[in-house]
Amino acid sequence: MPEFANAIAGMLEGNWDEQDVIQGALVAIRKHLGMEVAYFSEFVGGMSVFRRVDAPGLEHLIKPGDSRSLDDVYCTHILEGRLPELIPDTAREPLACALPITDAVPIGSHASLPIRLRDGTPFGMFCCLSPRANPSLNQRDLDTMRVFADLVARQVNADLDQRRLLRERRAVIEEVIQDRRFEMVYQPIVDLVGMETVAYEALCRFAPQPYRSPDQWFQDATIVGLGVELELLVVEAAVADLAVLPDGMSLSINVSAATAVSGGLAAALGTRSLNRIILELTEHDRVEDYGLLQSNLAMLRSAGLRLAVDDAGAGYSGLQHLVRIAPDVIKMDMSLTRGIDRDPARRALASAMIFYGRETGSILLAEGIETEAELAMLRRLGFTRGQGYLLGRPARPPGRAVRSG
Repeated sequence: MPEFANAIAGMLEGNWDEQDVIQGALVAIRKHLGMEVAYFSEFVGGMSVFRRVDAPGLEHLIKPGDSRSLDDVYCTHILEGRLPELIPDTAREPLACALPITDAVPIGSHASLPIRLRDGTPFGMFCCLSPRANPSLNQRDLDTMRVFADLVARQVNADLDQRRLLRERRAVIEEVIQDRRFEMVYQPIVDLVGMETVAYEALCRFAPQPYRSPDQWFQDATIVGLGVELELLVVEAAVADLAVLPDGMSLSINVSAATAVSGGLAAALGTRSLNRIILELTEHDRVEDYGLLQSNLAMLRSAGLRLAVDDAGAGYSGLQHLVRIAPDVIKMDMSLTRGIDRDPARRALASAMIFYGRETGSILLAEGIETEAELAMLRRLGFTRGQGYLLGRPARPPGRAVRSG
């Protein structure tokens, strides 16, 4: 049976999609054993809950989400050794004959293996059954079935580990949000013509140790469903510092597209003068619906809010992103700034951005300037704004006291 052999080889080599491992195992073993029904169940509160099912043509009898009491099925008897894992003919097993489910389904042959957690606790069962007896079923068939059951157990344990990790990550993010365990620092944005600071970018630094970069914190928050909530809280903290920033200075704040369309951005920005705020949308985030994004930002932009595309040249669909958003500021990613004085390819891309900015009226800002040579080249190319460690490091605003605790 080459198809079956290929299925085993593919699963052992890890070529299956994670979401298909269990279903693929059910399909393969059901076909191999020539049975009508295969399922994977989980034990939940005294019930056997069918999580995945392969029963072509019998979906009206068994489907994912159905359940039966453990008192009514074979599972507990198999786990405790009163029934064998392989039953070629249920009529030859007195206990099986005595269980009402045997006649009700009916079950003529049955094969079932426990799925266990790493500590040995039974999690559920990996089963095949048929209304017909099948005397040809043997130990070799059960051993083959065990290969697939082991793969399913591995996937189940991996999924449970992932859920546990997500719960732990969510708890940490919830603590950060509840206790506001972060502070805002501000990096100067410099006019490269007069070499004067004209704005500041708000950057978030998280308190919990060990240190992890802000990108990792926001990524974790997004993964556990708290990304928008955390970003809105950071926006509130940033705009609160407008009062202690130098008069007339603009404030640039990073948000994801998801936060921009969440409906909570206007409230987070509050009633402060929007003509001092630049909203940065990172190009690393895919925008699913540009129309929705534009409609959510239209009123804020009409009230004076300016829009910037962050990390330009380093993310998703760069040209489309720029055209659809029509930003007031284009921030060239630091990966193009680094070594631009020595790299003709980087200079060519930067020159193209300069041309685009002139044609559309957008300001071009180079991120990550760290050397005098980079600065000189960027000025020669026509960049009018820049930021980076050469021009100023992130710091607390001088008018704000350090938080205690």
